[in-house]
Amino acid sequence: MNKTKLPSTEPSGAPQNYSNEFKQDAVARMKTCDSVTALALELGVRRNQLYKWQKHLELSGPGSILKSPGRPSLGDQSEVERLRRENARLEMENAILKKAGAYFVRRKP
Repeated sequence: MNKTKLPSTEPSGAPQNYSNEFKQDAVARMKTCDSVTALALELGVRRNQLYKWQKHLELSGPGSILKSPGRPSLGDQSEVERLRRENARLEMENAILKKAGAYFVRRKP
């Protein structure tokens, strides 16, 4: 019995970057198509992603830019957030140096 894997029509697991224009066109096509699942397979995206884009467009308006949520750019981060991260890093360095100092004190002959 020969078992061969058929080519998958599912989108790949790797994250894709789609242009804003592509996303808006996909949402526009969603409104006129009969099957969102078929459209998702045709475009090579997950069906739930189409719904997420549609929801985002409804909330923010048709001319808005569809971009993924993520870590804000360095220019957008507040001074307080930056200082908190720096403080945490320095506290960790200080703890490491204290442990190293205690180790070398005990090691003296």
